[in-house]
Amino acid sequence: MKKSLYPLVTSIILYSILLSTNSCNKSKSADAIIEKDKSELIKPKPITEKRVVPIDTIDYNKRMLALANNDTTGRWPAKTPYPLTGAILPYNRIIAYYGNLYSKRMGILGELPRAEMLKKLQSEVARWQAADSTVKAIPALHYIAITAQGAPGKDNLHRMRMPFKQIDTILKWAKPINALVFLDVQVGHSNVKDEVTTLESYLKLPNVHLGIDPEFSLKHGEIPGSKIGTFTSDDINDAIDILANLVRKNKLTPKILVVHRFTQGMVTGYKNIKKVPEVQVIMNMDGFGDKILKRSTYLSYIYKEPVQFTGFKLFYKNDIKKNWTMYTPEELVKFTPKPIYIQYQ
Repeated sequence: MKKSLYPLVTSIILYSILLSTNSCNKSKSADAIIEKDKSELIKPKPITEKRVVPIDTIDYNKRMLALANNDTTGRWPAKTPYPLTGAILPYNRIIAYYGNLYSKRMGILGELPRAEMLKKLQSEVARWQAADSTVKAIPALHYIAITAQGAPGKDNLHRMRMPFKQIDTILKWAKPINALVFLDVQVGHSNVKDEVTTLESYLKLPNVHLGIDPEFSLKHGEIPGSKIGTFTSDDINDAIDILANLVRKNKLTPKILVVHRFTQGMVTGYKNIKKVPEVQVIMNMDGFGDKILKRSTYLSYIYKEPVQFTGFKLFYKNDIKKNWTMYTPEELVKFTPKPIYIQYQ
């Protein structure tokens, strides 16, 4: 109460002083000061002013604890700043189809015709919603926009940038089902900053987010696919900086960054990965194999090295070889922490 009255009391005192010292000869400048001060006390805020409503931190904390699945080690939930208002996570679980339109071997997104693919994706979203009704399941198309190449190419960087018309096609496919779009980057012999920058015109769109894949980042001249690559925290922070700047510049809700991982060496310096309100980071368990191997990988490299959120990749073909069976939604929501991003290839 005292703080709210202070500006008014100050103005009244100022008004009295000015009247007493200038009673015989009021100056226009004094009148102007008084009128300005009085007007500021009663000046209404413009109707068009955008008021930022902060997130409900109590609800956010509750949801993050639920994702941690009663972890008792203190690792989860990961300690990060609260996101900007409008954040997608942890209020939604993203169910994504991954691939490239040039290849039927790179994922379900390019393997099936559009209508069949979208119908199948929506059925997976429904399965996840049934498995965990506490978190809304939403669809996404995760498109490999820059692919690593065995051949060096014209610029000798062992990567190929897809034509923008393909990204436009993915955006059109996403619209009828209100799906998010992720643009995935495999840098080859290039780097995160140079490649992600080429996609800024799309990343500034509200529904477009980013994925980066260290598997295909070969820093010592190896041919992509001949060995597993790596990202340092600096590489990942370059992506975070680009996204955060886009959010601030364009007044966007937080962007999501998916980082693929299935070995220890694919990501180094995880403790130095930036945590900022503008970007939500998902470490995505990207390996295929039997259930025991995949769970072990998740525990070793995702659970033990917390960043913010976690994801889990499922392979329609490679996870069912050798009499293996693919994890079900009901099984995965029992993981600690619960994955909030599910990717199908």
